[in-house]
Amino acid sequence: MLFLYIIIYFTLSVGSIDCVDEIDAQQLLGYTLYKDGKEARVSFPLEKFQSHVAGRTFHNGRFIQRLRKKVASLHNVSLEQGTVTSLIEENGIVKGVHYKNGSGKLLTTYAPLTIVCDGCFSNLRRSLCYPKVDIPSNFVGLTLTNCNLPKENYGAIILANPSPIVFYQISSTEIRCMVNVPSEQVPSVSNGEMACYLKTQVAPKVLPELYDSFISAIEKKGNIRIAPNKIMAAAPHLTPGALLIGDALNMRHAITGGGMTVALSDVVILRDLLRPLHDLSDASPISKYLESFYTLRKPMSSTINILANVLQKIFSASSNPAMENLQHTFLGYLRLGGMFSYGASAMLCGLCPSPLSLAFHFFSIAIYGVGRLLLPFPSPRRLWDGAKLLWVSILTKHLYNNME
Repeated sequence: MLFLYIIIYFTLSVGSIDCVDEIDAQQLLGYTLYKDGKEARVSFPLEKFQSHVAGRTFHNGRFIQRLRKKVASLHNVSLEQGTVTSLIEENGIVKGVHYKNGSGKLLTTYAPLTIVCDGCFSNLRRSLCYPKVDIPSNFVGLTLTNCNLPKENYGAIILANPSPIVFYQISSTEIRCMVNVPSEQVPSVSNGEMACYLKTQVAPKVLPELYDSFISAIEKKGNIRIAPNKIMAAAPHLTPGALLIGDALNMRHAITGGGMTVALSDVVILRDLLRPLHDLSDASPISKYLESFYTLRKPMSSTINILANVLQKIFSASSNPAMENLQHTFLGYLRLGGMFSYGASAMLCGLCPSPLSLAFHFFSIAIYGVGRLLLPFPSPRRLWDGAKLLWVSILTKHLYNNME
């Protein structure tokens, strides 16, 4: 499945912007949110940066191949490709891995430090953390052609009932559409139920300029793909000789496209921790030293994780009157512009990894929503709706408060 990746943080911290060259990656400057004929544009706060600094959307495989090519070009790196089957552990210390090469031969390799980064479907994390994976929904993906988004370089998020719909450019000729569907309600693709669901329940909510291409994408054989949205808090246990990073360690809902931002932030933090070390052979003290990695990553990971998980909760509950009210409140808050809009987008793209800032905006949205309901004249009904809105805001924030 091809997801949206916001890599502004990667551009600024690593400087490897050339990894999105030659893959037809598209600049992303923000989102436009649509609901009931109203819209709110959210732009990333990029005024202080050079023109090449922006979000990027692309085909995932192309980007990964560019990363591999860049790594392979370094004089002190040797690249060996294979499928890791298990970690090698001796006396509680990870010594290396067992893996199969391209011809299926089982091989063994040893290293003083093994960094596990095998993604959301990791088969190695169980020996390094306490994984508790929740799958609240699935993304149904389609590739649209012969159409353009309403605003160039801006993704589109439609807050619709029954499902939020996300559109973003992945190449100069393709637009990715992602439809969020609750896990317990996913229709079958093979018997045509999914196509019927998309045409009858989702298509009427699609923007008019994208409608015809959306229908054509549904009818194109093999174009409908489904991927689970996984949520997993970071719960590592200290294991000498090994370290977890990226989605193998920690996952959030994919609706905001923050997974790559967190993963690349992990890489930067780990790079800085390893830089002064010249000997990794003594596993226990090195492991104790690297334990700080799990603390240092929290500002970025917790900010993006909580934001993503709360937004998917709000965006996916249009049938709930209180959540419907919260959606309108959120759009109105973003339409205020200035620090309100920029503050939210800065957290979204990794430029403001601050849980305190996140808490401020949650509180501000709740206050704005209550004020919006009570003005100009409070009434018993408005007071009751305001109380429900405040309660839902607090409850939603609390549900994901510990998602790191």
